[in-house]
Amino acid sequence: MHPLKRLFAYASRYRRDFRLATAYSVLNKFFDILPEVLIGVAVDVVVKGEESFLAKQVLVGLGISDVWHQLLFLGFINVLIWGGESLFQYLYEVKWRQLAQDIQHDLRLDAYQHVQKLEMAYFENQRTGNLLSILNDDVNQMERFVNGGANQIIQVFCSSIMVSAVFFALQPSIALIALLPVPLILFGAFWFQNRLAPRYTEVREAAGDVSARLNNNLLGLATIKAFAAEGFEASHIDAASRHYRAANARAIRISAAITPVIRMAILSGFTATLIYGGWLTIHGELAVGAYSVLVFLTQRLLWPLTGLAEVADMYQRSMAAIERALNLLDTPINIPYEGQHFPAQGVKGELRFEQVGFSYDGRPTLADINLTIGAGQTVAFVGSTGSGKSTLVKLLLRFYAAQHGRILLDGQAIDSLNLQDLRRAIGYVAQDSFLTDGTVAENIAYGLDSVSDADIAAAAQAAEATEFISKLPLGFATRIGERGQKLSGGQRQRLALARAILKNPPILILDEATSAVDNETEAAIQRSLDVVSRGRTTIVIAHRLSTVRQADCIHVLENGRIVESGQHTSLLAQNGSYAALWRLQTGERSN
Repeated sequence: MHPLKRLFAYASRYRRDFRLATAYSVLNKFFDILPEVLIGVAVDVVVKGEESFLAKQVLVGLGISDVWHQLLFLGFINVLIWGGESLFQYLYEVKWRQLAQDIQHDLRLDAYQHVQKLEMAYFENQRTGNLLSILNDDVNQMERFVNGGANQIIQVFCSSIMVSAVFFALQPSIALIALLPVPLILFGAFWFQNRLAPRYTEVREAAGDVSARLNNNLLGLATIKAFAAEGFEASHIDAASRHYRAANARAIRISAAITPVIRMAILSGFTATLIYGGWLTIHGELAVGAYSVLVFLTQRLLWPLTGLAEVADMYQRSMAAIERALNLLDTPINIPYEGQHFPAQGVKGELRFEQVGFSYDGRPTLADINLTIGAGQTVAFVGSTGSGKSTLVKLLLRFYAAQHGRILLDGQAIDSLNLQDLRRAIGYVAQDSFLTDGTVAENIAYGLDSVSDADIAAAAQAAEATEFISKLPLGFATRIGERGQKLSGGQRQRLALARAILKNPPILILDEATSAVDNETEAAIQRSLDVVSRGRTTIVIAHRLSTVRQADCIHVLENGRIVESGQHTSLLAQNGSYAALWRLQTGERSN
């Protein structure tokens, strides 16, 4: 489907606003062309006096024939015309701009909400900067088209129809001559448009590349500085920007040619009207007033068509942008949110994995996982990098869908449960937790409504975060910067843990939550976990085996399979994979 049709289908809720905006544009154009007609009538009055068309055909019933009175009447009509034109210009500008803002807001919000519902696998093949380019630049480009381009197209079309009607009413032969360039102009505009379309698609993609590179570099600025790689990364930005500039240049070479081509076609039509109409007037076959109207209206008919160049350029830029935005909105959601609702307070927390298997791009990550985690148990998963520990948790959170087998919560398959309710029942603390550019209190209460200051303070106390929070300039009201960059890694982790504690979920997941903190912070977090894990199912993923010694059960994963299970002491006694990892980390030697 054409992007414009897709846009109208998407914005179907605004059909009434589209109709009103179109009506205002049409009425504005109607009043806009009347001054030229009025000039012709005035010339006719001055030349013919009491024998003018106005006196004989319009004012005859009022008994007005005096030239001065005719001119006064024309002055009154002129005021009405300019007043009508101004009124409807105000109305169409307000309506089109408001319509553009409404659709822009809806499209950006709908696209963003849709992106949030896409499975994590989608983002593995996407660049964040490109998504930002679609959600921001492309949506803005659509807004500019609805704001100005739609009105221009309507008014050029209406102007052509209205002026043509006047031409045929006054002198059909001149009308044919004046309209002769129009098919050539339209053909040229569409010819250029078809060649601009792929070039502007390339421009939008190149813009996405630049945005992606800039976003990636800004997020990794500390690493770039640490490796003194500013020049290296600047060369990448230079290459991406050069590609964008080259893509734009290819489009500009075509778009810049539209206006000169249309201008030459207009020249032929205007010259023919000027000469042929003058010849007819000299030989008495056309009134002087009518000739004046035709000369003025020829420009009114043809000159707006030069705007087709600008409109075609804006149109193609917008269609490429609309296509990208609506394609994003049409991306299928492979993990549905719908399902059976349930309250988090009623969850016991028993988990069962039955023959669970999963692969990334054809590479097996988990295979034949069978285990049961009892309600209220603390279970740990350990193993080397890439063994499948984090994948297991991501399947439980339904960031990905299990390709084989199933996962059950309290005896119900999680893919039959409402996705939001499932995630509300789980507290998740990752190795690199997301923090907003808000206050400490806002980050602890993230995602929760109506949380008291006392509850926030209690959660911070349980996470052993109160001491460092009290030393901040404004305490809980201190803003911590984008992604919490004003805090240390350990402080960020304590806030993330406090957030999970405040949520009070029946299931708590800690995914490498202590791997990037110092020993003191690790000990503090461990003390907090010993308290908050009581009475709830807790899953701990860890590289440091010292943090999971007290777990009810430890599962060792290798190549996506569970190879050992048991408590710390029994696993050491087995002298298998776990014991080898323990000796590696502690430096103990086997006898």
